[in-house]
Amino acid sequence: MSCSYLLTPSVEPQITQLEKGQYQLDPEHTTVLFKVQHLGLSMYVGRFNDMSASLNFEPNKMAQSSLQAKVQTNSVDVNNKSLEDTLRGDGWFHTEQFPEAVLKTLSVTPTEVENQFQFNAELTLLGVTKPVTLNATFHGGANNMLTGFYTLGFSATGSIKRSDFGMDQYIPMVGDRVDIEIYAEFQKVD
Repeated sequence: MSCSYLLTPSVEPQITQLEKGQYQLDPEHTTVLFKVQHLGLSMYVGRFNDMSASLNFEPNKMAQSSLQAKVQTNSVDVNNKSLEDTLRGDGWFHTEQFPEAVLKTLSVTPTEVENQFQFNAELTLLGVTKPVTLNATFHGGANNMLTGFYTLGFSATGSIKRSDFGMDQYIPMVGDRVDIEIYAEFQKVD
């Protein structure tokens, strides 16, 4: 038996059994992806590499939970340096003028599926604020022996229209709808 077996936590999957409190994003165990149609042929996938978030987690009163997240738009990564430089420019993310995209929840609503919730939020991108809904799943929580923090696992999906934020370059050649996927771990800080 290897040591990794001993370090693997016993994950509690029931949301009401998870520890309430203040949590900070663990950026080393977080991925923020975006997907957009390209020429009607495929989905083009990119990611952001620099983000932060805080979560006020109330497992027995999820409506009182809240999330605030920031993505540094200059951390866009599409595995193509030239295209990344273009995306940072004035035709796309305008990273010098608008260095952050910010998401703030307005409400959290349970769904009919256990451990799944709708995070109704405001997304501010390129200086424009619009409503967005993220469908979130809490995967469980456990004491992480490697970090020493109690940790929650979380994922979420949603979509936006980039034209709603003034990013309308090359529509429909590059799709207007942008699908967002988030895979994250949050570490308890209180």
